[in-house]
Amino acid sequence: MQLVTKGNDFLWSFLLLVLLCGTGLYYTIRLRFIQVRKFGEGVRQVFGHFSMNGEKHEKGEMTPFQSLATAIAAQVGTGNLAGAATALIGGGPGAIFWMWISAFLGMATIYGEAVLAQTYKTEVNGEVTGGPVYYIKAAFKGTFGKALSTLFAVFIILALGFMGNMVQSNSIGAAFVEAFQVFHVELSPVIVGIVVAVIAAVIFLGGTKSLATVVEKIVPIMAGVYIVGSLVLICMNITALPAAFLSIIEGAFAPEAVLGAGAGITVREAIRYGVARGLFSNEAGMGSTPHAHARAKAESPHHQGLCAMVSVFIDTFIVLNLTVFSVLTTGVMSTGKDGTALTQAAFMKGFGSAGIIFVAVCLFFFAFSTILSWHFFGLVNVKYLFGEKASKLYSLIVVVCIVIGSCLKLELVWSLADFFNGLMVIPNVLALLALSGLVARASKER
Repeated sequence: MQLVTKGNDFLWSFLLLVLLCGTGLYYTIRLRFIQVRKFGEGVRQVFGHFSMNGEKHEKGEMTPFQSLATAIAAQVGTGNLAGAATALIGGGPGAIFWMWISAFLGMATIYGEAVLAQTYKTEVNGEVTGGPVYYIKAAFKGTFGKALSTLFAVFIILALGFMGNMVQSNSIGAAFVEAFQVFHVELSPVIVGIVVAVIAAVIFLGGTKSLATVVEKIVPIMAGVYIVGSLVLICMNITALPAAFLSIIEGAFAPEAVLGAGAGITVREAIRYGVARGLFSNEAGMGSTPHAHARAKAESPHHQGLCAMVSVFIDTFIVLNLTVFSVLTTGVMSTGKDGTALTQAAFMKGFGSAGIIFVAVCLFFFAFSTILSWHFFGLVNVKYLFGEKASKLYSLIVVVCIVIGSCLKLELVWSLADFFNGLMVIPNVLALLALSGLVARASKER
């Protein structure tokens, strides 16, 4: 644990903050604030392709909406419920401000990721595929490019396929243990983990087509239900909303003014937790969602980039903010709870025992859809490294990780996820910077 903590301190205290925010700022300026200029067009692209009818394409391709739903399924997960809560506890309300900043810059970064994923997608064994490993090799020729792409593939398999899915199952297990206590029933998180693992395994066997069909139905419904429930809770405490917003702004620059000097939270910690949890939530710059965007049968790389950009807005500025303001307006920060339990405490204050159950059900669908997407992202890289023959073994290991993750300690699971997420950012961001000229040319398309 100490080794992982030291690794995270090194990665997240300086290196990744500079790489992620610096790349986002660079892209924002070079693309002339595309996240503002083209936001309306991006929204039209997303909802212009909206469908829940299970439309399919040849060679494993997806409709633009299916690829977006797969990306959002990965983004809107534990990070939006448990991650937002851990950011508030670890970095104070000010962490949310830095989450907003990183997400705004990340909208430009993820545009570049989707453009490159579409540009360098390829066909392997009759199936369309793509992702950072392909554009990393395009950015850096020869041995260095191969080594960098291999490192990325290894990191993402560990970060998302294994460690990341442990985080998702851990949060699902914790939520249902808390929910069953409402009925005075002791539930082992391992039982929850086994149930989730079995359902996931069935869908894993169905492949990409099964994934696309499931997520295009789950994502709109799960997001809609949570948005309505959160808005009702916030409206019930609307008088506390101005103070909650003010605590975020003040806490970003002077945490002690909000939490008191005894809390020991500094500006650096607010930035660290904000950017780290923001990355875990919206995944901009991480190199995960390009796997979904590469599969889209899009009009052009530019159009898919606009769709990707909107996904970050939906994830952070809508869904994650609803969790944040649900917690802050209900005043449950002082309960001593963390992660999923803190979010459940907020909803319990508004809706009683039903609030705990509501969060558990929402989290199940959020986290489960993320498990499906992250398994797919890891699978693309397993096939890149080892070929089709390794697919079943990889899926089996993911299923085992889901069970193990359900009963581990919260702090350990999140620390491991942060560490491997940080490692996979580095090769991806280097390629984004090297290929920024291509992205800039694509952004000029009308």
